[in-house]
Amino acid sequence: MLSKVNSYTLQGLGGYPVVIEADINAGIPAMETVGLPDTAVKEARNRVRSAIKNSGLLFPVKRITVNLAPADTRKEGAQFDLAIAIAILAASEQLISETLNEYIIIGELSLDGTLRAVNGMMPILISGMQSGYKKYIIPYDNRAEASYIKGIEVYPAKSLIEVCAHIEGSAPIAQNGISAYIGSSCYEKYDCDFAEVKGQLNAKRALEIAVSGGHNVLMIGPPGTGKTMLAKCVLTIMPDLSFEEAVEITKIHSVAGILDTSKGIVCTRPFRTPHHSATIPALVGGDRKAKPGEVSLSHLGVLFLDEVPEYSRRALEALRQPMEDGVITVARIMQTVEYPANFMLIGSMNPCPCGNFGSKINECSCTPRQIHNYIGRLSGPLLDRIDLHIEVDNVTYGEFSDKNDAENSADIKRRVMETRAAQSARYKGEGIYTNSEMNNRQIKKYCAIDSECEELLEMAFNKLGLSARGSFRILRVARTIADMERSETVRVRHLAEAIQYRSLDRKYWNR
Repeated sequence: MLSKVNSYTLQGLGGYPVVIEADINAGIPAMETVGLPDTAVKEARNRVRSAIKNSGLLFPVKRITVNLAPADTRKEGAQFDLAIAIAILAASEQLISETLNEYIIIGELSLDGTLRAVNGMMPILISGMQSGYKKYIIPYDNRAEASYIKGIEVYPAKSLIEVCAHIEGSAPIAQNGISAYIGSSCYEKYDCDFAEVKGQLNAKRALEIAVSGGHNVLMIGPPGTGKTMLAKCVLTIMPDLSFEEAVEITKIHSVAGILDTSKGIVCTRPFRTPHHSATIPALVGGDRKAKPGEVSLSHLGVLFLDEVPEYSRRALEALRQPMEDGVITVARIMQTVEYPANFMLIGSMNPCPCGNFGSKINECSCTPRQIHNYIGRLSGPLLDRIDLHIEVDNVTYGEFSDKNDAENSADIKRRVMETRAAQSARYKGEGIYTNSEMNNRQIKKYCAIDSECEELLEMAFNKLGLSARGSFRILRVARTIADMERSETVRVRHLAEAIQYRSLDRKYWNR
């Protein structure tokens, strides 16, 4: 007898339905799975056999053929286990139901018949809902993730027996409830605050500008000056996540398998710090399954690269396209997928191999050529995509021992939110939200400057050897500084401060 059960799978963050067909015929007892299954899908025959038997049901001692349609796309993972088991039970007439085809069935089976959570549940449900599917049977441990999606019926099951009883109507499963996103109250307490950072007023000012406008940052300074701590504190002044942003981040983390299923949604902006030995696929995404990389896992958050020159040149150059476009296309033999990658890059580095070039306290022992070669590990095109170069110097003992409280993150965040609100109102209907996203046409419209500013920008262009992209980035930063002062126009002082945040152009790169 032939049976059909509906399931669903992902390709990137989007998905498509998969029909599980089970055919049982007389012949040598065996179970064959077709439809381009990977190893995990092929091994489902062992999990399904044990799960059915250990649930007190009969596994047919006949020839079973399972087809996963469409047959020309690669099927990966163990999320088809439950659907395959239900299809076999229906084909063997142990499960009889007229409503079976109404459900999308997803879940991994344990050998005892219990269900395990699967990755990518939120994007699966959202994609299925957009395709018109209304009813879903999922593992119980995925219920929190599914509770944030309205407009569908979700039935979280604990075991194969529960699913069979629900489909037959003898013991219906309670429909999953809906959770309300509470926003900022979801936030865990951060373990750092700008009030704890001694001195570094210039760096704090620059980071406030960077967050206010969504700009990328590179901090240059000797070891021990607090660059890493400053980077970690950036999260404490970033705007709270909206529900739409939280869903975007959750979808990516769910696909990557790093989502906390007990919470079901990501409430804090991500802060990713890949080691300098990270490969290109680890950063931008890849491997055989085209999984999201660090640039996507840090979407709408911070990607922090500590000691940037220590990363491989090819890995750093791979960041250029997502930094510019906000998305990354991962192309592999089996599939090509696109992931969002709208992150704020924060990099830190020493100014030279010994780390003391430019220090007010320690003397540098490097030659000019060593310094130039060290900075030269960062290409000009990559530096062009970093808006602010911040110099972070050693803290004096007077600053370190100062008992007065510095400005805390809450006060800085309040100003950031006001500046972001002004940008959001300005760009309403234009598809962007921050100054860093402006294209050339929008820069000409919103960053118009007078003749005095033109002279200053021309002088900087010629002396620093800026590219057109570098000049536009200076204008974007100047626009953010003007917004922080509630100025309708970009003035000379705004432009001059923006130019000062091009340290590598002024001091190192043209050395």
